[in-house]
Amino acid sequence: MKKNTGKSFDYADRINRSIDFILQNLDQSLKLEVVARAACFSPFHFHRIFRSLVGESLNEFVKRLRLERALSLMSRRNWATRRQPSLTDIALACGFDSSSDFSRCFKQRFGVAPSRLDVASFRSKRRNDWQNAAIDPERRHFLDKLEPGKNPDGFDVRLRRLPPRSVAYLRVHDSFREGAVLSAAKRLMQWAERRGLADGEWLGYMWDDPEITPAQNCRYDVGLVVPRNTPRGEVSRIEFPAMQVAEIEIRGGIDLEVRALDWFFGTWLPASGFVPTDHPSFEVWIGRPFAHGTDYFEVLAQLPVTRG
Repeated sequence: MKKNTGKSFDYADRINRSIDFILQNLDQSLKLEVVARAACFSPFHFHRIFRSLVGESLNEFVKRLRLERALSLMSRRNWATRRQPSLTDIALACGFDSSSDFSRCFKQRFGVAPSRLDVASFRSKRRNDWQNAAIDPERRHFLDKLEPGKNPDGFDVRLRRLPPRSVAYLRVHDSFREGAVLSAAKRLMQWAERRGLADGEWLGYMWDDPEITPAQNCRYDVGLVVPRNTPRGEVSRIEFPAMQVAEIEIRGGIDLEVRALDWFFGTWLPASGFVPTDHPSFEVWIGRPFAHGTDYFEVLAQLPVTRG
């Protein structure tokens, strides 16, 4: 592996900036010139650097994210009205010019029109894929989906309002790859220790839903809340606005955390009067990340929500 140089760190940060910009503006026009400007690259060089670091062209990446967000919205209903959004509303919310444009792109990628896709079966298959990627086969049954209405662990939610946060992060592509997240956490820890920041609030968050996005495309950020004037470069930085979260304290293995998320979405959310926002769900470490190794975790699971 080549040694990281200052330039390679800077390029990674700029591409991360472009991805963050895309995620925050999927419903808008995302022309090459606009995204390149967010990354502080010339359009001529940007598309080559983006493909080299991300593995997809800008157009391929944007279209995939729009379709995956559409799938997520198709499987979500407004629990206050008991209705799912229309395909036209979904198409416009995800940046497609029209419902016909959305249907054409959807069929090209998934083989059927959006109205004909069995979303539950699709999510079930994707879940099986990431379970196989996340844990060895003899233990994968520990991640089996918790049935709606079940709460064998006695999960209890508290609602919190969080202030705006500036988060320094390292992004992990193909995040189910063994040791990938742990390696990023160690790198960010070293960076934080050199700056006297290592005892701050550590968090992790995944931008993709592994029941929709293929496991190899799932991105996970290892993050640390930092002062707003913390410089970019070796690490990237993102600003999260103030938000309300539903929070569960978890002390146990990955199976407990998976059941907590299943319970959040399958049992608590439908009866709560809340709907999830477009922010990722957070894992907030109690103490430093991986302080107890890789089989036992002490974290706060936070689901950003708003009233339905």
